[in-house]
Amino acid sequence: MNKPNHATARRQRRAPVRSALALRRIGLMTAALLICATAGTGRAAPKVKPRLITKVFVPRWIADAVGARDRTPQDRALDAGRQPGKILAFFQLRRGQRVAELGVGTGTTTELLARVVGPKGRVYGQNPPFVLKRFAEKPWSARLKKAVMKNVVRLDRPFDDPFPASVTKLDAVLNILFYHDTFWQKVDRGKMNKAVFAALKSGGIYGIVDHAAKTGRGSLDTKSLHRVEKSVVIKEIEAAGFVLIAEATFLHNPKDAHDWNAAPRASGTRRGTSDRFVLLFVKP
Repeated sequence: MNKPNHATARRQRRAPVRSALALRRIGLMTAALLICATAGTGRAAPKVKPRLITKVFVPRWIADAVGARDRTPQDRALDAGRQPGKILAFFQLRRGQRVAELGVGTGTTTELLARVVGPKGRVYGQNPPFVLKRFAEKPWSARLKKAVMKNVVRLDRPFDDPFPASVTKLDAVLNILFYHDTFWQKVDRGKMNKAVFAALKSGGIYGIVDHAAKTGRGSLDTKSLHRVEKSVVIKEIEAAGFVLIAEATFLHNPKDAHDWNAAPRASGTRRGTSDRFVLLFVKP
């Protein structure tokens, strides 16, 4: 009798999972390729029905970044509520990429981006002067001194002019829990989104995560509750030329009444429990 091959058995158990993940990724990339095929032709990008992603596989290089032992206890404490591994996996972050984050704040996510793209990659971290002056200058400057942040370029620039002319052909631009702030800070979001569009390469990803407002509230709660309605964000970003190809549900919370302030300092013990939307846009 042949002895059981445990390695083969493990591969067989993993095969269905890997196949399912590959199919989901192929589905997203097929949509992106259909969009990109019209780039430069003068034809409108085809209408693509966004994929609703309910499960996100976190690859090893992202799991290792999130699990790095030299991350601070303060950063680790936010992981359960923010699920950064799933966020970075959903936005398809990989080694060697050139990426940017708008509104980095104190840089919790920026540091993870630096770890994921590695020394051969590049991360551009943007903060507007208002955010730096209000709360971010000291902790952001301190974080940039860490060895793991050597591949990060600090950008102190307004939201509606986030990148110098030299920053082009980025693989991804992320805005994590900051898009709603651009409303009450009176940012020209049309200009901001066009600047992101110009900085990305064709097929590049514009990733948005934000606190959801009640249906029908639009942008009315952006300052009082730090929430914005998803449909408003989609409309604005699509107006800049982007195409929404996928939405993830892992931060959706149906129990959230959408009536409390989701800002970090105001949310207290409810921090990390708000209903949030996660949107993946692509530049044709």
